[in-house]
Amino acid sequence: MTIHLESQSDLEEAVRTLVKRDPRLKSVLEIAGMPALRRREPGFAGLAHIVCGQQLSTASAAAIWGRLSAAFDPFDHEAVRRARTDRLGRLGLSAAKIKTLKHLAREIIAERLNLDVLAEEDADAAHHTLVSLPGIGPWTADLYLLFCLGHGDAWPAGDLAVQEGLRMGLGLKARPTEKQMAPLAEPWRPLRGAAAHLWWSYYRAVKKREGVLAGN
Repeated sequence: MTIHLESQSDLEEAVRTLVKRDPRLKSVLEIAGMPALRRREPGFAGLAHIVCGQQLSTASAAAIWGRLSAAFDPFDHEAVRRARTDRLGRLGLSAAKIKTLKHLAREIIAERLNLDVLAEEDADAAHHTLVSLPGIGPWTADLYLLFCLGHGDAWPAGDLAVQEGLRMGLGLKARPTEKQMAPLAEPWRPLRGAAAHLWWSYYRAVKKREGVLAGN
């Protein structure tokens, strides 16, 4: 059964369960405080929002998304399908991101892709579906599952802040690689998404800065 983090109370219950299951997380929670649930819009718009933020500062990503949202009402897969490539480029999207969004739009229209059903799939299977799409890497896939679908077991193994949080919080000698993150998170299944929220909060508390592009 897939667990969803739909509300703040869902997240808090999941975090308390994790702490009971793994005593190492007690001190992490004491430093981090209870994390706040972060959610974004689901569907094409939510994934497009994350794609727009790939490899950009929060401010730059927010500016581009603001221009896209203002230019298209609604900003959905049909709008992107119809939009001229040069117009999307003038709004700030790179050629690679335009290609990614155009491909996503075609897949949705052809009913080869349903982003919403991924919420009910196993986290690893849903992750695989997304990363098989051109231009969708692991970071984008995991943030979509976690923030847009509220998938309780999504695990952003490639996120540097989560990696650094684990290094500090678990007393590791070095920051774990993306490959090493998978076995480290095994004890937290099927609540790895809640664990990710906790580690982001821990990173923020220790480093005094945000570790994930979630609010733009």
